[in-house]
Amino acid sequence: MSYDVEALRAREFPWAARGEALFLDHASTGPLPERTRRAMADYGLRRAEPFRLRAEDLFPVLQRAREHAARLIGGPCQSIALVTNTSHGVNIAARTLPFGAGDVVLSTQGEFPANVYPWLSATRARGAEFCMVPLVGGLPDEPALMRAIETDPRVRGVALSWVSYWSGHRFDLAAIGAACRERGIWFFVDAIQGVGAVELDVIAAQVDVLACGAQKWLLSPWGTGFVYVRPELVATLEPAEVGWMAQAGNTDFRSLLDYDPTWHADARRFEVVTLDFVNFAAMAESIGLFNEMGVHEIAAHVCSLADRAVAFAASHRDVELVTPVDRSRRAGVIALRPRDVAAASERLTDAGVAHAVREGCVRLAPHLYNTVSEMDRALALIAS
Repeated sequence: MSYDVEALRAREFPWAARGEALFLDHASTGPLPERTRRAMADYGLRRAEPFRLRAEDLFPVLQRAREHAARLIGGPCQSIALVTNTSHGVNIAARTLPFGAGDVVLSTQGEFPANVYPWLSATRARGAEFCMVPLVGGLPDEPALMRAIETDPRVRGVALSWVSYWSGHRFDLAAIGAACRERGIWFFVDAIQGVGAVELDVIAAQVDVLACGAQKWLLSPWGTGFVYVRPELVATLEPAEVGWMAQAGNTDFRSLLDYDPTWHADARRFEVVTLDFVNFAAMAESIGLFNEMGVHEIAAHVCSLADRAVAFAASHRDVELVTPVDRSRRAGVIALRPRDVAAASERLTDAGVAHAVREGCVRLAPHLYNTVSEMDRALALIAS
């Protein structure tokens, strides 16, 4: 690890440095760094008195957010559209990717509902089918998924969460992306539980469309997020929702009555304005912190904290580790199943440890500013 965690806590998360809380629930809602809080407060004051707003406070803010998101996942800025949540991004994929009657969109059981219901609705409307591969041992059956991709000619799309919100299982995006691209199958990824905790090269992973809300691991306000659409794919997809600035000719507000329906050549064609300038300015600040520190270093730290939970479960026979042991198959979400989940959760709550209970597991989700001692303290409470 190449950064000073204590210095980071003091600078960006002073409440953690003061010991006011032990927060291990980044898979639900992430805290805002100090730089982000300041950006929101400063911008909010100008928004309250809009005569103080400058030209650079508006659309350049959105462009900065796109640029930071693109850098974070290793894609071009022209492939980034800003959205208010992951669900919006899932719907963009489900409503615009070209599949039809008789086609199959493939997923697995155990998916978060946001990556299920839009596909059920879209496939039903087009006479297609949404199929979910059963779990094996509580985790996705990746060999069965790959066999279906490789052998079922009806499969036209694959829709997966990169990291499971409840088990912490992480898919091998590169392997699945390569198999899909070779067969002309569309590959959609819900990345909200992975981006920020693990490195991602979206080009190398051969993802076609990716959606990521920013309010969890990216430590940004509610109502912020982004969608990536593969560069070669952008111009071939017709937006299902039409925003009034999705057209290339509507950037000059002095002349809006020509009504030219030509889309933007980039992913802005998928944006529905007006977006929240204050919150997207804040998202840019938060993602800027990740880009400044380096996701590689952050991921190494998060992995080291998750390793503590893996070792803990291995030494406590009364606690089952649901999350894969293999580092390449997990991120920051750690699912533990003690004998009495409710009692363990109550001990954590009484001790002021923010966590979650999901699908019969205690879920811990440490991040870039958490410490080894904090992780060990939470684990000890689970074992008590």
